[in-house]
Amino acid sequence: MRFARPDRRSRFRSGPFRSTSADSSTTGQHRRPKVPNRRRRLLVTSATATCAVLLAVLALRDASGPNGASGSAADAKCRPTALLEPPCGAWFGAFVPHDKANLAEKVHGYEKNVGRKLDIVYTYHDMSAVEGTRLEGQLLTEQEQRVGEDRMLLLSWESKWWGGTKKQQPTWKQIADGDLDASVIDVQAQRVKEYGERTGKKVFLSFDLEMDTRTPEAGTPAEYVRAYRHIHDRFRELGVDNVVWTWIITGYLDHADLFERMYPGDEYVDWIGYNQYNYYRCHKADWLSFAQTQTATHEWIRTHLSDDKPLMLSEFGSASDANRPDRQADWYAQVPRVLKGLEGVKAALQWNYRDPGPHCNLAVANDQAWASLRKVAADPYLNQPLK
Repeated sequence: MRFARPDRRSRFRSGPFRSTSADSSTTGQHRRPKVPNRRRRLLVTSATATCAVLLAVLALRDASGPNGASGSAADAKCRPTALLEPPCGAWFGAFVPHDKANLAEKVHGYEKNVGRKLDIVYTYHDMSAVEGTRLEGQLLTEQEQRVGEDRMLLLSWESKWWGGTKKQQPTWKQIADGDLDASVIDVQAQRVKEYGERTGKKVFLSFDLEMDTRTPEAGTPAEYVRAYRHIHDRFRELGVDNVVWTWIITGYLDHADLFERMYPGDEYVDWIGYNQYNYYRCHKADWLSFAQTQTATHEWIRTHLSDDKPLMLSEFGSASDANRPDRQADWYAQVPRVLKGLEGVKAALQWNYRDPGPHCNLAVANDQAWASLRKVAADPYLNQPLK
């Protein structure tokens, strides 16, 4: 079975939210950081000219980002916090479609195309019991651990049994009541704990991303909160201290009431993520710039949920336009400028796959788009020290 996102159609039952915010390039809503004036008087003596050259080299090292100043004070200042937050910029990651046996191979292929190593690799799991060769319910598979040797992992854990019968599908009430503790929760909690003890590594863990699309089928908003808190507390009781709790919503603001009702509380959430795209013809949406897909949700989260939690663009991407082959490339080219103006966004994960439905391929479409995404991934803001 493929470790890919399950069918996401349910997200659109009310229709995608269409931002009315104008692109920040015309509104000035997102301000680029001020760059200090580095002009210097021309020095005429050979000694002072040499000093000027040296100063210029050091300045360029500073401007190139923390990875260009390894071992320096700037590098130490920009090392990630205990909650894996990069103080000086943002992580770059991706969801790369794969089968359970070839995650490392597929990640390496994506990295070759994008011209760099990913900071975060995003994978998905259900809550089925781990039996025989069925690994969908197993957190931190052998392939994930291999990839995680020099990258961070975001594990999305869904209260589903992919391919299971209706009777096998877990409900939030069952999880909150502890019915899955012995068979699923405790088993995987121990596995995550052992991974941390052996490697010293933490993982991002999301329980039921986009939960706003799953009620009432999986339960009520209150039952979701109880289930989330139960998993969090159960991990803590079992001594699991290497999880960064990441709460991920669709970000569509017609679900705003659900977001507020389903937020587990600041003490249970380390990062907040949201998934917004330029779908274009997919789901009958208009073409939206990167700023238009992100800005309204970002502002809503900061106003209504948290003004200080680190934020994650846990899935972002764009459809292509068959009539304008360069349009997807132009869309990605906007990302660094806009991202720097989204206060507190500390990770951006590109979605390199498709959604169900016609015109819904959100993968990078052509060489022009890959070249544009390579420039995004090379931006110093998205190149932060992992240690």
